[in-house]
Amino acid sequence: MKKLLFTGGTGFLGYNCKPILDKEYEVTTCGITDRDDIKANLAIEVPCFPSKYDVVLHACGKAHVVPKSEEEKQQFYDINYQGTVNLCKGLEIIGVPKSLIFISTASVYGLEEGELIDENYPLLAESPYGRSKIMAENFLQEWCKKNQVILTIFRPSLMAGSNAPGNLGAMVKGIKRGFYVNIAGGEARKSLMMAEDIAKLVVLAENKGGIYNVCDDTHPSYLELSIVISQQLGKRKPISIPYWVAWCMAKVGDCLGKKAPINSYRLNKLTTSITLNNSKAKRELGWEPKNVLKCLKLNT
Repeated sequence: MKKLLFTGGTGFLGYNCKPILDKEYEVTTCGITDRDDIKANLAIEVPCFPSKYDVVLHACGKAHVVPKSEEEKQQFYDINYQGTVNLCKGLEIIGVPKSLIFISTASVYGLEEGELIDENYPLLAESPYGRSKIMAENFLQEWCKKNQVILTIFRPSLMAGSNAPGNLGAMVKGIKRGFYVNIAGGEARKSLMMAEDIAKLVVLAENKGGIYNVCDDTHPSYLELSIVISQQLGKRKPISIPYWVAWCMAKVGDCLGKKAPINSYRLNKLTTSITLNNSKAKRELGWEPKNVLKCLKLNT
């Protein structure tokens, strides 16, 4: 079997992908947890690898959160950019892989709303998260070209799967506790994808390379997603509140800080639609994404 190095392989993505990848590759994980095969903090050190790998799946990174200090802003660059540089330095020591697959983000486009955005859209992100991912993408393009490594960059939408973090995880927790409400009918749409689909994409892309937006075909609304989650949890469908009510609550939340259930930033996220165009990945890789609304299974 080919050897695959999976950075960040004990996190959410690894939880959903590693069982599938284990059937195709001899997988070694690298990260900061005690569960990792190779323990290394890529943000501050060059890792020491025991052998050369055929494929590297680089998913280690700091996820998208709103930084509350300059120190937190810097962490995005330390982990997402410098961590990528240090990874590549470690790979150079033991021999570069044939293929490197980088999990970037659709946040590199810097958009809060838009419809069917494709890979040709300029990278305009200004947030530390988006900028650090752009820097990592640019570095990898130069490094892989110099070292004749096949580079694949995936720009995924929000990922769904077991133990999902972020906004999806917050929705699940809110519905489970009976606190979640849709706003203005929950009509805003967001691109989503099943996290486990990344494993299939690795197999399809390792010998081809390229830059791809990846998401499913449905771009579900908050209403559709909340109904599916409610049904699985055995809860009632969440009620919907008018936009003006949510706006007032958000203004109060702006004053209360992080303890508030909603603020203006989160309100904007919940009421604007942003979707990706996945046709390039489907056409060039022969990929058929799973339908999130049909495939999402919660750990209830």
